[in-house]
Amino acid sequence: MPILHAIVLGIVQGLSEFLPISSSGHLELTRWAFGWDSLPDELERPFDVSVHLGTLVGAVAYLRHDVLRYLLAGFAPLRGEELGVDGRIAWFLAASAVPAAVAGVAADKLIDELDRIWLIAVMLIVFGLVLLVADRMPERRLLSEFRMRDALLMGFGQALALQPGVSRSGATLTVSRFLGFEREAAARLVFLMSLPIVGGAGVYALVDVSVPTDFWAPFIWGMASSAFTGWVAVWGMLRLVNSRSFTPFVIYRVLIGVVVLVALAVG
Repeated sequence: MPILHAIVLGIVQGLSEFLPISSSGHLELTRWAFGWDSLPDELERPFDVSVHLGTLVGAVAYLRHDVLRYLLAGFAPLRGEELGVDGRIAWFLAASAVPAAVAGVAADKLIDELDRIWLIAVMLIVFGLVLLVADRMPERRLLSEFRMRDALLMGFGQALALQPGVSRSGATLTVSRFLGFEREAAARLVFLMSLPIVGGAGVYALVDVSVPTDFWAPFIWGMASSAFTGWVAVWGMLRLVNSRSFTPFVIYRVLIGVVVLVALAVG
């Protein structure tokens, strides 16, 4: 696999993971658009997981203060302290990973069958329009009002993102906006929720994988580029939601979906 391909795919992954546009869908569309088929089939999914882990590193680096705050609050009872609001939120965030984790293990053998280009395009359009509807809901709830019911519902949203084109961040943003969370609170919740599920999925997918030494360099470069652009995506998204709606992402999703469907129709 050329290192340039790995870097480009890492950049695509990093930028699209935390934007509501589907990182897995964009990885598949990038390969399809450029005709890249430089990885053995048995290494394509491990590479995708590795660049997801790179993005995780970038997100943790940016959100390190939040991560430390909730970790300390979640384990406060071990220090003889009361489990406060932050502590409850920490455990709700951990619980939000359960639906997607269960679905991921149950559908493990089917995941590789979900990357049909036409299906990715359709999912980009459909779930983009659903996000548009959700984003018109009134903003009435803060992050401090996050509850177990919210965690499980948003967790089911994450589970839907096993289908490329749905977008994990897009689905959870959609659910959170339907639940009435403010845009900034919704975005921060989505970022924090992603950490346990992406980390857990990475360990599960890579535990038995052996990467030939010839592919170490592309994997490392892909992870490095996704880590940097993941940091940039989190930084940009949290600033964007303070002044803008998610409509630009909806327009982008629909346009990309339509372009892909037209390209497929005309061969």
